[in-house]
Amino acid sequence: MVVQQHRCGGGALAVCALAVAGVMSLGSGCSGAGGDGGDGGRAVARAGPAGTPEDAVRRAAEELAGAGSAETRTSMETASGGTRVTIRGEGAYDFRRQLGRIRVVLPKDAAGTDGHRPITELLAPGALYMKNRGAGVPDDKWVRIDTTTLEDGNLVTGGVTDPTASAELLRGAAGVTYVGRTELAGVTVRHYRGTSDIGRAARAASPSSRGALAAAAKGFSTDSVPFDAYLDDEGLLRKVRHRFTFGMQGPAVTVVSTMLLYGFGAPVSVELPPEKDIYTGRVQRGSSGPEAP
Repeated sequence: MVVQQHRCGGGALAVCALAVAGVMSLGSGCSGAGGDGGDGGRAVARAGPAGTPEDAVRRAAEELAGAGSAETRTSMETASGGTRVTIRGEGAYDFRRQLGRIRVVLPKDAAGTDGHRPITELLAPGALYMKNRGAGVPDDKWVRIDTTTLEDGNLVTGGVTDPTASAELLRGAAGVTYVGRTELAGVTVRHYRGTSDIGRAARAASPSSRGALAAAAKGFSTDSVPFDAYLDDEGLLRKVRHRFTFGMQGPAVTVVSTMLLYGFGAPVSVELPPEKDIYTGRVQRGSSGPEAP
């Protein structure tokens, strides 16, 4: 099954950013920095990543694959029309297999009730699986989305940016400046700031990420994505904040997606659901969007 996504104007941002909850009637979205998490246990190993600032951030995906896995905390935040919505997630991710499991917590009013259960998301190359999706999906079933068909490549649709996509997006970095050294949860990091071009990132991405990023290059109002990236002295990405812009049919709306990485080497257990557990009915999308087949 494929859940379709449509281009977003400012008043319909929920069609993109809050699709995970079926709360399309909200005119607000996701992303922003949650609390800075980290294991704080990595020693300073060398003076810092070699090469230019662009080189350092463009290597983020490769360095993370070398590290293997990490725990992650995410947040998405959008302010539109005086309304601010934040979605938070926490889980673990295997960068070598590009598999992850994240528990996504919605704001109390995002689903129209105070009792919406957290959503479990499984991330895999080209696919997003969601449980407790709501909107008529049975409790024991998963919704599967082909992320290569989403116009944002799942950079915001799931309420959490795929950790591999966050790092791969930095392959399109340009105009990167070194801001300075700081501390992140007890770990010394280097702060870089720049802009990533989604199309350039898609062309340089690994084969498993290329399709989703190529779709994203067509779905945003601009290919330019400002970012702040924080790398430790071994070149590992510890935190990244991207600012995505929507504004196809109304005032531009910025969705800020933040990912924190810590606990490198943590075991990650992800088992994708069998076909019999995939929901094949219609997924209700809420008042701002049609049901998806």
